[in-house]
Amino acid sequence: MVSENTEFTYNSKIEGDVVVTKADAVVNWIRSHSMWPMPMGLACCAIELMASGAARHDISRFGAEVMRFSPRQSDVMIVAGTVTYKMATALRRIYDQMAAPKWVIAMGACASTGGMYRSYAVLQGVDRFVPVDVYVSGCPPRPEALLDAILKLKESVNREPSVRNLLKAGAR
Repeated sequence: MVSENTEFTYNSKIEGDVVVTKADAVVNWIRSHSMWPMPMGLACCAIELMASGAARHDISRFGAEVMRFSPRQSDVMIVAGTVTYKMATALRRIYDQMAAPKWVIAMGACASTGGMYRSYAVLQGVDRFVPVDVYVSGCPPRPEALLDAILKLKESVNREPSVRNLLKAGAR
């Protein structure tokens, strides 16, 4: 109930279906609700990555169900598993082919730190080749941990100054 003292005017003919917001909020909302992952399943963590798309965990609740195996159609790379130096160059090439803005999730102990493998062939953290936005711990991490990482990435995307970044990119 609105008291009689309150004065406000709302004309539905003028203000009908208009929503007033910031451009950053709109662009970030669109980006955070339509993240298309590029799955880089390199070891046992890939099974947990696949399980996150199953009915029990349902990654589609977060707008990330469209797994793209083309780097030009994806904007979130999920590196799941052990990365060798031989694979790291291919991983970097795929990352470079992704359109901006792009984000990376390192899933599992092996992708984050090399895991239990301390050998000359295993990369001790994928962040040496690509910038990582969110780390998921565990060996192997549960699908719920990946879903939590996607939520944390969405929060991070919602805080970005996206319009300013778009204007800088257009000036180049």
